[in-house]
Amino acid sequence: MPSTVIAHTNYDAAKKILRVTFLSGSVYEYKNVEEQVYADYKKAFSKGIFLNQNIKGKYAYQKIK
Repeated sequence: MPSTVIAHTNYDAAKKILRVTFLSGSVYEYKNVEEQVYADYKKAFSKGIFLNQNIKGKYAYQKIK
């Protein structure tokens, strides 16, 4: 299902960085995200809900733009 807030995501398994680009144009990188968490994120019906419940507030992040 397409997200109403997330445009796309990229995951760098070697660095364990999840990059999320929102429809607003904001880009965030979440650090030390385990590969299994990313796999679960990809399977989630709602990417936004999964992000809010399982990633935000649990992983260090940096706003890129």
